[in-house]
Amino acid sequence: MNKPPAIETKNIVLAVVLSMIIMLGWQYYYAGPAQKKLQEQAQVEASKPVTEAAVPVQDRATLIAATPRVKIETDQFSGSINLAGAQLDDLHLIKHTVDVSPSSGAVTLLSPSGAPNAYYVEQNFVAQPPGSVLVPDSKTVWTAPAGAVLTLDKPLTLTWDNGAGLAFARTISISDDYLFTVKQTVTNTSATAVNLIPYARVQRQDTPHIAGYWVFFEGMLGVHNGGLNENKYAALKKTPEEPVKVDSTGGWLGFTDKYWATMLIPDKQAKVTNTYKFVNIPGRDAYQADYLADDAITVAPGATASYEDHVFAGVKIVDTINSINKKYGFEKFDLMIDWGWFSPITKTMFYLLEFVKNIVGNFGIAILLVTVLVKLLVFPIANKSYASMSKMKALKPQMDEIKEKYPDDKTKVQQETMELYKREKVNPMAGCLPMLIQIPIFFSLYKVILTTIELRHAPFYGWIHDLSAPDPTSLFNLFGLIPWHPWPSLMIGVWPLLMGITMWVQMRLNPAPADPIQASMFNWMPVMFTFMLGTFPVGLVIYWTWSNTLSVIQQSYIMKKHGTELDLFGNIKNSIPFLKKKPAST
Repeated sequence: MNKPPAIETKNIVLAVVLSMIIMLGWQYYYAGPAQKKLQEQAQVEASKPVTEAAVPVQDRATLIAATPRVKIETDQFSGSINLAGAQLDDLHLIKHTVDVSPSSGAVTLLSPSGAPNAYYVEQNFVAQPPGSVLVPDSKTVWTAPAGAVLTLDKPLTLTWDNGAGLAFARTISISDDYLFTVKQTVTNTSATAVNLIPYARVQRQDTPHIAGYWVFFEGMLGVHNGGLNENKYAALKKTPEEPVKVDSTGGWLGFTDKYWATMLIPDKQAKVTNTYKFVNIPGRDAYQADYLADDAITVAPGATASYEDHVFAGVKIVDTINSINKKYGFEKFDLMIDWGWFSPITKTMFYLLEFVKNIVGNFGIAILLVTVLVKLLVFPIANKSYASMSKMKALKPQMDEIKEKYPDDKTKVQQETMELYKREKVNPMAGCLPMLIQIPIFFSLYKVILTTIELRHAPFYGWIHDLSAPDPTSLFNLFGLIPWHPWPSLMIGVWPLLMGITMWVQMRLNPAPADPIQASMFNWMPVMFTFMLGTFPVGLVIYWTWSNTLSVIQQSYIMKKHGTELDLFGNIKNSIPFLKKKPAST
């Protein structure tokens, strides 16, 4: 068999190489930019605000009554689906009231566009290229079956025909507590294939009220590529021309409040562009989180295609979030709850509190019992610490002698004092260790009480009806006897006062600082903490009061065991002349 000439082989190789160069060049210089341009056009089309002109804010009930709707009825929420745009824009959380009074009404989560604090979800398609086919938008009125109601066991299917060969169907079902599953189906009876890009957005009109606590995040939140993305309203408003964009596969994004959240959850396999931005609607500020799929769904002539995603709209209940996370495998869905820097300790504290509460039936009692468990946990370290402080307290007469000996030489006083500690084998820092250990526990409990919905409106006994709110009584109106409501800074209730008293007693058991300025500051600390904790959740104040009480009992016992008995003001009894025991007469 004859071999092909060398020149022919070279020509073939050269032709293949040139073809590859042409194909790559075409992809890089033409197809790629063209695809990117189409994607950007689709992004602009999908992210257009519902209201583009100045529209006066209207009453919520009036807006709802003016549009055709299908009711939503479950044991978790009530509301309706707006057939104009097939928007989820009317939702009440019927198990959660605005305040502790049952007559305050259910919490309203979602409201239609144009209402005060409007907050709604929209899902749809963008044609590729934009405008090539007619697709439903925010004004499209969908058709629902007569008498339809969306319930846990009855999904809702809406339909719309564009009159040009495309039939759209949208099936909405409530698959779990607060989780909506939305399946969009497109049937193409035309003679031409169409390309549709899925998108979804959640928008809030008017800047939401922020609780003002630094301990948890409120704003626009999402998880993309395994990382948490947080965007504050003020930051987005400051740079409206620079929206935050993140490319990811799957993930989720939306808005989070202290107890509630509304999240878009695209298909886990879909590559999407996520956007967080400020929208300047004339006369109103608005914020929007949206996603747009990177790849279009192609619907061939005579074929049907579908796309399914989810929406979470409801309460951030720990068990509910964990159950959804386990069932659907949404990426780090549990990060919707802000557990904070000490998340392992915070989660442990929450589950421990919930476990004990399920046994005793009251979160307040659970806090008291968990405090005992915490004290038992640090018992060995605390015992050593209190023993060391007892020795330091017993050394007070000798320390006073040193101060009298060197009244004008602070350096010498410190040197002699340290020599005394060394001689008597006393560690002046021993008292700090139990406090350092309990600081993460304290902040974790603070976060649990302040952040988790489980403790919202959780009662204790007496006048405490909400452990997550401050003590409602005040010293400055004689605990309600005077008909005057003090300023928030003067709301010093019974529990903050008890906390201040127990803190003062505990500090009397500790050695006073050598520096008189420090000693004076320590004396005023219980007063400062009483005013500061007056505005804290009363559940945390109860914890601190009870913890102080247990510490006083433990420390008093250890000091007595080491022969150091104190009076009410922290003075050593056997050092006070009139308290000394008189010798028996002979």
